[in-house]
Amino acid sequence: MTPSFDGQEMLDHVRRACAGLPEAEESVDGFGHTVMKVRGKTFIMMNPNEETPGLSIKSDKEQQYLLLQQGGYVRTPYIGQHGWVSLDRAAEPDWDEVAGLIRTAYLLAAPKRLAKAVLGSLVN
Repeated sequence: MTPSFDGQEMLDHVRRACAGLPEAEESVDGFGHTVMKVRGKTFIMMNPNEETPGLSIKSDKEQQYLLLQQGGYVRTPYIGQHGWVSLDRAAEPDWDEVAGLIRTAYLLAAPKRLAKAVLGSLVN
C-alpha cells in the first residue's frame, strides 16, 4: 500500500526530524505501523496509509497534559495512559513544534549515553 500524499508528507517531516538522532531506526511493526525506535524502544508510531494519516509521539504525562490543553493533540488510544499523544487529525500540524516533540520523545526512549550525546550537540 502506498502512503497518501499527506501520509508521505508526514513521513518526510518525521524522517527529517529523526535524521540526526543517533541509532534512530525506522521499521514496520506487527500492526503495520511505521515506527521510529532507538535501541528497540519505540518513540514514534505512524500510520501513513490511512486516508487521514496518524502520528503518535511518546511523551510524559506532564507534557501530555500541557499539549492536550494547548490543542492540536489528542490522547493516543490504548497507550495514552503512558503519556503518548497523537496529532489531532482535524488540526493542521505545526511541523516545527512536532520536530521538537520528536526530539523530546527520542530523549525519553534513548539510553542515557545517547541522550547525553544529543543534548551535548544542542548546547554546542
